[in-house]
Amino acid sequence: MSDQNATPIKVLSKTVWSPTLFSFTTTRPDGFRFEAGQFARLGVNPCELQHTDNAPDERIFRAYSVASSPYDEHLEFFSVVMPDGAFTSQLQHLAVGDTLYLNPEPFGFLTLSRYQEPAPKTLWLLATGTGLAPFLSMLGDLSVWEQYESIILVYSARTLSELAYTDRINELADTFGKLCDNPAKFIYVPIVTRESVSGCLNARIPALIASGELEQVAGASFASDCHAMLCGNPQMIDDTKKALQDKGLTMNRRGVGNIAVENYW
Repeated sequence: MSDQNATPIKVLSKTVWSPTLFSFTTTRPDGFRFEAGQFARLGVNPCELQHTDNAPDERIFRAYSVASSPYDEHLEFFSVVMPDGAFTSQLQHLAVGDTLYLNPEPFGFLTLSRYQEPAPKTLWLLATGTGLAPFLSMLGDLSVWEQYESIILVYSARTLSELAYTDRINELADTFGKLCDNPAKFIYVPIVTRESVSGCLNARIPALIASGELEQVAGASFASDCHAMLCGNPQMIDDTKKALQDKGLTMNRRGVGNIAVENYW
């Protein structure tokens, strides 16, 4: 569907994680359905925002992975601030009650349904920055916890202040651990690359894969039948794919293979 058919949605809340990262929730239009891991096209009209004066009267659209569960009544998005970006330079000043626009069609293939069944024992979720969003959505889906024996979330940020959603991650693990009769074992591996932080690894994801340290800390291996999903900046995606392929994993195509990525840059 065209962005011209976008539906107005209202901002319900906003959380500032760091000077460069924030998240926000919005109303969810009736009938908007998506699969965990998909992204939406969000639109903003600067002249309609509460903080702007004499702004251009035009809608600007960008792709945003949905961080909320497919079963939540609201929608949630995780954004980086780009001072020179036409979109985020406006979006960073969002206020509760502001209007955004949602393309009524979800997009993307970073979903578990892309894999052929049956599922292997282990699901690796490897993220940097706002690439965490689709994995938060997956972790909010009960079926994911029932499908795997182990779920390993690896989340890398530059600084501790940018390591967002730690409480949410722990809450999801606790909630679904109690809801399932036989829930997946959940392992969370936080990484901070530009600071030395107790309890966090201190190197880029590809380097930790190549050295074997990531597998050692997680207590799991990149087995030949595991699922490995990547979301983050393009350099991380390219380097991590190479590191995983060096471990013997293959790109997922037509449902076959280990490595799945989302490319919307």
